[in-house]
Amino acid sequence: MGKGERELTGMFDEFLKGSFRPLLWFLIFMGLTGYIIISGVKNGIEKYTKVLMPFLFVILIVLCVRSLTLEGSLEGLRFLFRPDLSKLTPKVILEALGQSFFSLSVGMGTLITYGSYIRKDEKLASSAAWITIADTSVAVIAGIAIFPAVFALGGSPTSGSGLVFIVLPAIFQKMPFGNFFAIMFFVLLSTAALTSTISVLEVIVAFLTEELKMIRRKATIAATLAVSVLGIVTVLSFGSLSNLQIFNKNIFGVLEYLTSNIMLPLGGLLIVLFIGWFFSPQMTRKELTNDGKLNDRLVPTFMFIVKFVAPVAIAMVFLYSLGLLGRA
Repeated sequence: MGKGERELTGMFDEFLKGSFRPLLWFLIFMGLTGYIIISGVKNGIEKYTKVLMPFLFVILIVLCVRSLTLEGSLEGLRFLFRPDLSKLTPKVILEALGQSFFSLSVGMGTLITYGSYIRKDEKLASSAAWITIADTSVAVIAGIAIFPAVFALGGSPTSGSGLVFIVLPAIFQKMPFGNFFAIMFFVLLSTAALTSTISVLEVIVAFLTEELKMIRRKATIAATLAVSVLGIVTVLSFGSLSNLQIFNKNIFGVLEYLTSNIMLPLGGLLIVLFIGWFFSPQMTRKELTNDGKLNDRLVPTFMFIVKFVAPVAIAMVFLYSLGLLGRA
């Protein structure tokens, strides 16, 4: 590890173990999320994502261009696009399934909530296809922005979470106008995170407004405060609450394990089982065709996947995440 990386590692550890700065930025972030949600779907979520998403995409493209113009960047492209088929094992396939599962926000209610806001004249199959294509495309473009720069400037692509907060900042220091591109990258990262927190908080707010009949402002404040309390405890789990361990994990580790390995895959599994085997087929067809206004030729394929393919695939991801399948 070079001197720059050692210094950045020390700064990152100091930041994590602190109390004031992590809490300050967390509360600012939650405040922004709550402010956008409280304005409603059209004047809040839709209005701001129309600005945030193109902004995110433009920054990503600029970073791609800069990354690809670095000497030695082709090695990063080879790493990204030249697969080593000898490493294609059941374990890798299960991890890829899990990654796509979480990347598309399956099992957390986000797509269900946003789906309920779709107009009746929207074609659900087309919308689902475009969401998948967009999500995958942005992920590939992000890889193009990151890995060529990592290889060109001597970083390691296997640095895990340290790649973002330690290796990449060290790499930016070696680039001409590195500070400018570092700021752009972390603005991009923050924008992407903000669009994600908006989606997740909206699920809670939608439940409170539709099921408990709360007005949107009160529902948003209640949801934001509840999430913030849990978030504060999580933030402090790296600092003043770091000695509080459960099964050798801090609070953040416990919550991350429960959500990623149990709650999300289990939620996704229960959803497809319910839709495939318990929900009325007539109601499913009605929803998929917008009360018969759309063509229903894809409904049989959809039902086959939901009843037989999806439960098996999600169950495999679930068992793997628990260490019961595919791990030595």
